[in-house]
Amino acid sequence: MQSETLLPIGELARRTGVNPVTLRAWERRYGLLKPQRTAKGHRLYPLEQLERVEAILGWLQRGASVGQVRELLDKPSSTPPKGDWQARQFQLIEAIANLSQRTLDQQLNQAMALYPAVTLCEQLLLPLLDLLDLRWRNYFNARLEQVFFHSWLRSKLGARIYHDNQLLQGPAVLLVEDCERAFSPGLWLCAWLFTSNGVPVEVFEHPVAGPQLHHAVNALKPRAVLLHLGPRIDDKALLRTLQGMPGITLLGGATLPLHEARLQACALPDVFLFDTPQAALRLLQAHDRQPVEMNTPCT
Repeated sequence: MQSETLLPIGELARRTGVNPVTLRAWERRYGLLKPQRTAKGHRLYPLEQLERVEAILGWLQRGASVGQVRELLDKPSSTPPKGDWQARQFQLIEAIANLSQRTLDQQLNQAMALYPAVTLCEQLLLPLLDLLDLRWRNYFNARLEQVFFHSWLRSKLGARIYHDNQLLQGPAVLLVEDCERAFSPGLWLCAWLFTSNGVPVEVFEHPVAGPQLHHAVNALKPRAVLLHLGPRIDDKALLRTLQGMPGITLLGGATLPLHEARLQACALPDVFLFDTPQAALRLLQAHDRQPVEMNTPCT
């Protein structure tokens, strides 16, 4: 009789994209997982626990909070759950209004311990950025809040990315900002999602000219290049930059709808468009798994 396959926590984390800290929190705080233990106390997970993690991720992607998931798994319902994401967003906005770095750290650290990076990006951080954008259009303290929050967010994501990069090996993804601006949350969220999912990165947060970018690519030999676009692009300069770029190029960001029609007509192979950080991650993962089945490039 064949023995049951048991996965150590590191392998479960690799297969699911959920880091070990979060897997332990799901077990200890919410009873979502039930690993077996070795004589020395190390966790081992049967394959049915792998399927359970995937089911948990499915509910989180539908908007459930981690505290709701156990009941949803035990009593499946066709009614989409309402998570606590809106409450978390407004708690963060309150901390920003109070210029409270400690509160921001505590709240985001708590969320990072409970949720995968992709879920946090989709359900918490991107909606938060949209709410802040609306708030800052007419708010008298907008500039102060913006400088405070962007400084904190860059430091927070940068520290996470740096830490993850030290543990990762293999060719990196080169992320390049195509527009001169003080801070680009979308670029740094892409970098954070990549390193959180086992992909090392190099980040150029200011634009570089086409020949210089080609020099960087030749020197670094990245597995892919991500160009994060701003509200305006120079079509001819961008086309010259993209021509002859080795490997795949991920092109886009939140401003993609402004440029998509022109980019689709560029007729360049191995150029793939994305609008959100999680879409960029999915494109890269799809290329790693099945290069021929990625979304349609610019044609």
